[in-house]
This record gives sequence, C-alpha cells and structure tokens, in this order.
Amino acid sequence: MIFLLALPLRAAELTLAIEPRWAGQSLAVPSGDLVTAHGQTVCVTRFAALISEVTLARTDGGTVRLQGQFGFLDAESGRMAVGLRGVPEGDYVGLGFSVGLPSETNHGDPGQWAAGHPLNPLVNGLHWSWQGGYVFLALEGKWRDAAAGKAMVERGFSYHVATDARRMAVKFAANYRVDGPTTLKLAVDVARVLRDVTIRPVDASESTHSAGGDALAEKLGAAAARAWFWLAAVSGGDRGREWAEAATSPVARSSETATPLAFTVPAGFPQVELPADNSLTVEGVALGRKLFSDPRLSGNGTQSCASCHAPARAFSDTVALSRGADGMTGKRNAMPLFNLAWSPSYAWDGSKPRVRDQALAAMTNPVEMHADAMGVVAELSKDAELGRAFAAAFGSREITAERVGRALEQYLLTLVSADSKFDRSLRGEVALTEDEQAGFALFVTEYDPVRGKRGADCFHCHGGALFSDQGFKNNGIDLVSADEGRAVATGKSSDAGKFKTPTLRNVARTAPYMHDGRFATLKDVVAHYDHGVKRAATLDANLAKHPDAGLALTSAEQAQLVAFLKTLTEAGLTGGPGAAVATQ
Repeated sequence: MIFLLALPLRAAELTLAIEPRWAGQSLAVPSGDLVTAHGQTVCVTRFAALISEVTLARTDGGTVRLQGQFGFLDAESGRMAVGLRGVPEGDYVGLGFSVGLPSETNHGDPGQWAAGHPLNPLVNGLHWSWQGGYVFLALEGKWRDAAAGKAMVERGFSYHVATDARRMAVKFAANYRVDGPTTLKLAVDVARVLRDVTIRPVDASESTHSAGGDALAEKLGAAAARAWFWLAAVSGGDRGREWAEAATSPVARSSETATPLAFTVPAGFPQVELPADNSLTVEGVALGRKLFSDPRLSGNGTQSCASCHAPARAFSDTVALSRGADGMTGKRNAMPLFNLAWSPSYAWDGSKPRVRDQALAAMTNPVEMHADAMGVVAELSKDAELGRAFAAAFGSREITAERVGRALEQYLLTLVSADSKFDRSLRGEVALTEDEQAGFALFVTEYDPVRGKRGADCFHCHGGALFSDQGFKNNGIDLVSADEGRAVATGKSSDAGKFKTPTLRNVARTAPYMHDGRFATLKDVVAHYDHGVKRAATLDANLAKHPDAGLALTSAEQAQLVAFLKTLTEAGLTGGPGAAVATQ
C-alpha cells in the first residue's frame, strides 16, 4: 500500500512593482508639461500612496490574506515597489489591495512603527499629525490653462485623499504563479486620477482635505481606484523585499568599558534608528560635549562649534550669517541643533548624510572653522587629560578626526526638544490661552475658503511632533534664488531654490529666520506666508495653490499665529542629555 503525505506549502516572497504612467506613457516625477482631459497643462510634483490589505485569490477558490503587511509608494524617490513575505507558492487567479489603511491602523499611534517601517511618519510623510490618521493618496503639482500657454503663471494643486470612508479598493483578475521570488508588475495612470477633475480658477486654493461632504475627494478616490493596470508576472530575479534593507554598517568601536546610554523616544514622536556604528555611551557623549565647546577645533584656535550654535539660543546663532574663525561671513544661517536623531540628512541642502559628516565639514570649511583635520588632531593629542577621555570613550588614547566626528555626533544626537508649553498642553498639564489656541487652529487648517476652510495652511510642511516634514521646499522667498539650495547637492534643476524645512520647535529663540536669516521676527515670517510669497519656478505646490492676494489673514489672526508659535519653545534645552535620554 502506498501512502501519499500532504507536504506543507512553501512560502515565497512577492513584490508588487508599480510603474507610474500618464495616458499610457511612463511618468517621471517631477514631470514635464502634461495635458489633462480638460485641456489644462499640469506638472506632477508628487505622487505618494499607502498600500495595505493585500489579498490573493487561489485557483481552488481560497484566498490568501497578507494581513499586517504594508507598503509606501513615492514616485519622486522611485520607491514604487511593495515587498510581501510569506506568500504560499502556487497558482492564483486574482489580486487585490487597498490604497489606504484599515480603520484601526489608520487611527493608531504612529509612534508604534519601527524605524524604516512603511507606516513610520519619517518614512512616508503622510501622517496627518494632530488631525489624526494618514493621507492615503497624495497628488500634488502645478497647473495652467493650456490655452494661456507659458504666459500664465503656474498655480498649484494639492489633492490629499484620506479618512476611513475614502479607502480605495483595487482588484485584478489575472492568472499567475508564485514559484519562488515573484514580481507582479502593475501600473497606475495618474492621468486617469485627474480625468474627471477640472482644476478651479486662480481665485481659490486648489486642494482637497477629505472632510465630510467633500465631493472632490470622493471623485478623486473613485478615479484612483480605477487607475491601476495589470502588466505581467515575472518569476525569479530580485527577491521581494521592503524598501529599507538592513544596514551593513561596521560594528561600533566604543570602549568595552564605556557605559551604554539609552535613547528614549518621547511620546508622540516617530521611532528612530540611531547609527549602528556609533552607539551612545556616557563617556562618548561627555567627550562630544567637551569638544563642542573646544576652540582648538578651528584653524586659529579662536572658534568652537558653540560659537555659532549657542546652547542658550537652542543651539543657533544671533546673526543672519555667521562669521567664521577668520572673520569671513558664510552664505547660510546657522541651523539650530536639536532633534537631529530624526533627520535623514543634514545642512540646508541635505548634502551630509550623517551628523558626524556635517560636524567635520563645518570644522574644515575654509569660510567656517577653517581647520586642517590633521592639525586639529595634532593639537588635541598634546592634551593628556583629553587623551584619557578618548580612551574612556573609544578604548585607547588615540585621537583621530574620525573619532572627533563620532564623539560630536553622539553628543548632538542626545539634544532632544519635546517639552514645550504646547507639549505640556497635550499632556493636560497646562492650557493654551485663547490666542494661542486660535493660532493653533489657524496652523492646522488648510486655506480653502470655497469649501469653508480658512487657515494658515502651515501643517503641510510643519506638521507632526517634529514640526518639520524633513523635506526640501522652495517657499517663495525669491523669484530666482541666488543660492541654488538642494540643487547644489543633487544637481537637479527641479531642486533649485529648495531648502530643508526647518523645525519650528524653539522658534522663539532661533531668530533670524530662513536659510539666509533675512527675517528678523516671527511677525515677518508670518507676513511672508500671508502675502509675500513669490511664484518661483520650483515653488512648492502647497504654496502655489494659493491666490496672488495670499491668505488674507487679519492682523489679529497673524498675531494669534505668532502666539501659538511661541508655545513651541522649550525653556530647558541647554545641552544636557535631557529627559529623553537615560543610562541603562
């Protein structure tokens, strides 16, 4: 007698690879000029979406549900693939997924997601901060009437489809086989998303915020669900995976006797991944603090890091453009130094990938500290006490430029700001005044008077606990920027005049403002966004969507907005590890 044993199904990795398209043609983001079905010329600057609830229909009538697996798509960065794990091998006849999230996930704590996870707000930039929930689909860009040609100044549109009622279901009937690593190639046609939409005239902000009764959000959501196409199934090749791969950084080289220092993420903040090759220690942080105030890091021994990043001013400077060790004036404002652990890159143009890189760049920049790295090492090596501090932190007395950078990085990563009046109001410890509360309402309200929304529209770039989306934006301070900004780092003309969105935390102590320090007061800053924005070629879509007359905030409303901004300032940020850091 022969017995047939039922063997368990093998699990494979499946990748959904999505190609963005426009009217059937491949779409690059940001795009060139495109013409909609209504004869309006558009340039798409953002297409981003969240994917969840992937289901696979089997040939035997069964269904495989991949619960708890999520994907984030972003056309601008090229992140247009979703890696799925644990997919049973076999034959399938259908595929479905949601553009959006299940209600429980959508309204859950965004701080629960690990660093690198698709739902971590630092990864996707789609969490709707204090309003709760995520944006499921973000479509932004510029537009003008085709008949007007280049003579018409470009306006912006900002479509954000969100809320539980707007979750979009996408389904395919297709035969395919999962046999080892498999890729399903799909396409999403952005032209179809806009097919039923006529962008409004220039006298109103062109946006949608998915509020109840918002017919535009309903129309966009329905169109987006029909905009997906099946292309092909491919077996083998690259293994399906999530976007963020495990880092291959070398093992940390701290002293075996150094005391580990734990980093605690404040409530409401996203989870963060600290450098794998530079673990925090009590001794390393103490050394970094000492070096931060040491003028020997400059070429002529007259200037320390603290000279331009004063702890009493939330680690910023008092002047628009700092003077270097030799008296030369820089071309950018000294950014405040806190909450750096959450930043994916550093400097106004994002050219430095790590804190240590930025620290060493400032030390050797001829306009700034103008030091020779080997000369600094030679000078510091004369200090026996400092040698002992290096030994405690790194296991030997050897002083190198690399160790200097790592010590500074450890110290700067411990500077956490999370205890402003606004934070305390969220915890119920204090109450905001009527003006502060009114300012907060303006801050988080989109400017869209046609749909009954009249606000300052700040939250698009400054939302969430960090009060920065960590992105790079042209905010219209110049029609043509003398400083190319982000384009210096990327070489892309589409990045001209874009600068990193600075945090608004401690903003009352970090004047003057903007990358070149041109605005002396918060009142000046608010006035700029109210009625001073210049329509540069790379102006951010969320500003370009506003009419030429601006937001038309009253003087009282502008004062209320300033009052709220001042609640973001923390009294105790002076350079210690702070409440967010504790020893293990």
